[in-house]
Amino acid sequence: MSISYIDETSRGTQSFPVDALLLTERKVFIEGMIDENAASEFTRKMMFLSRSDGPIDIYISSQGGKIESGLAMYDIIQGCRCKINMYCIGNASSMAAVLFASGQKGRRFILPHSSVMIHEAILQGDISGSATSIRRLSDSIIETRDLVNSILAKHTGKTLEEINRSTLFNNFMNAKEAVAFGICDKIVKSVFEKENV
Repeated sequence: MSISYIDETSRGTQSFPVDALLLTERKVFIEGMIDENAASEFTRKMMFLSRSDGPIDIYISSQGGKIESGLAMYDIIQGCRCKINMYCIGNASSMAAVLFASGQKGRRFILPHSSVMIHEAILQGDISGSATSIRRLSDSIIETRDLVNSILAKHTGKTLEEINRSTLFNNFMNAKEAVAFGICDKIVKSVFEKENV
């Protein structure tokens, strides 16, 4: 659903999409399912905003999604030359938690009642095929797990072994636990305060 802002001026009434106005304020949202469409939209917005040097605020509220799409978004975040402020608003789970953790140190914020969840890479869909195909699929999942867990280790300051243990199950963390784990840096009371950074 698109939300519009109505502006009444001496020239008449104009309607603007709120998302477009927020983008002009350098605010980008990662919400809902992380998939090819979300990654493509995120890439376009980040490319547009990267044309100038101001900081970018990214707000995350997502249950995660496809690892490949999330890794594409991760590469965009890591390659951006702008300062990036990351905010967890509500929940960042699975691949969304990885994206949240991958923000710039000192600029990863979480609201007091928000949470994160990390876990191992999960295979989705039906499994069928020859034993060799299934073994190759299994090897690929393990490689993907190692890649994602190494990203988490890099950005949290944990060892890969610590991350492997921490992702053996659906590991839910409240805001204080997420800060202590190293997924984010600071609990903030509001996303409206400029003094967060």
